[in-house]
Amino acid sequence: MKIFLADPEATLRLGITLGESLTAGSVILLEGDLGAGKTTLVQGIGKGLKITESIVSPTFTLINEYTEGRLPLYHLDLYRLEPQEVAALNLESYWEGIEVTPGIVAVEWAERLPYKPDSYLSVNLTYGDEATRQVELIPFNCALSEAIAAI
Repeated sequence: MKIFLADPEATLRLGITLGESLTAGSVILLEGDLGAGKTTLVQGIGKGLKITESIVSPTFTLINEYTEGRLPLYHLDLYRLEPQEVAALNLESYWEGIEVTPGIVAVEWAERLPYKPDSYLSVNLTYGDEATRQVELIPFNCALSEAIAAI
């Protein structure tokens, strides 16, 4: 499914809609150039999950955990890493719910993952004209049809 996003507010609203409908164990793999709206979309997901804490890109910390909402949100940013470095992090513990409460896992720069979960929602954000964006949502082996239908 491709969606036109007129401005950053539209990206935020899309994230809110997703956050309101996602279930524990959902994994969102985000791809797109710098400034395409990945973090804005995750901020919207956080709002949809009723997270009141400010959601910021974990570019330098790699992982931010927000546990005060309807479900926990695990926000990962792989921008500064090479695939071999990512492999050593054992990130699958987040989507498998090992040692963490099952929640929503949002991974920015997911193209750097040397492995992917069994099921996930692929989100590819691209630039349009001026401040517009386009997002393509592709579910892989997952039951996210309710979340996508809500859009």
